Amino acid sequence: MLTATGEDRVDVVMLHMLLSFAEYEREMIGERIRDKFTASRARGMWMGGRVPLGYDVRDRKLVVNQTEAAVIQRIFTGFAQLASGAKLTQVLRAEGVTTKSGRPINKGNIYKLLNNRTYRGEVQHKGQVYPGEHQAIVPRDLWDRVHALLQESPRARANKNRAQSPALLQGLIFGVDGRAMSPRHTRRRGKRYRYYVSQTTLKCDGSETTAMRRVSAAEIETAVIDQVRALLRQPEIVAGAWMAARSELPDLTEEETREALDLLDPLWHQLFPIEQHRLIRSLVERVEIGSAGRTSVSASLV
Repeated sequence: MLTATGEDRVDVVMLHMLLSFAEYEREMIGERIRDKFTASRARGMWMGGRVPLGYDVRDRKLVVNQTEAAVIQRIFTGFAQLASGAKLTQVLRAEGVTTKSGRPINKGNIYKLLNNRTYRGEVQHKGQVYPGEHQAIVPRDLWDRVHALLQESPRARANKNRAQSPALLQGLIFGVDGRAMSPRHTRRRGKRYRYYVSQTTLKCDGSETTAMRRVSAAEIETAVIDQVRALLRQPEIVAGAWMAARSELPDLTEEETREALDLLDPLWHQLFPIEQHRLIRSLVERVEIGSAGRTSVSASLV
């Protein structure tokens, strides 16, 4: 059996003491680093990490990237209008918006961006918010509007969004009896189906045939949009639009007018629902539905 001498015991004690001092020193260094980091954050300094979309780093400071900053403002403005991350994702993907790394933007990216206080010109550390050294991208009023929406539940936002976004043909569509048709919807197995229903059916007076009680909103809206596109390509429509626009733009050419009207196709799906509704109302005076099981659309430009 081995036994430790007195000298060995002294060495062991000294070793333990040295290890204890080393551990204490590591803790003190770590504490000093944490204090320095917190103090730097409190002064609004950029302390490294992943650079957020909208900014670049120069001389260890965040500076606004104007091209990316326009994307951030688009995201905040779009959410304030749509109140839906899913719908905004569709719009932004159609516009080709990507993340900082170049990947297609998704709903998760959008909500992270909306909650990033960097865009308010602030820095956050351990639950505390401090004024940042960098320039803000999102003004306070827009930030407050977006975060007021974020406080609501997604379901409440969706219900409000549907209430505020009018049906595309609301106020424009009429049945063969000349009476207006109103937008309605139903749900089946979790899926939402939209219709335009005649006033006669809504009043339940029984004077209308079964074929004319309602029409699919998706089908009739697609038919109207296709007809508007066709009308905008007709030479007389182009000429009329050109002559009307020349009163304000005397240098405008007929070819430039045609190119402007052609932009409706690629831009249509990038418009918000309320913008689509406003555009259709400015172009279409009336939509009439045929009878006998067939749907015919009669749209005349205002």
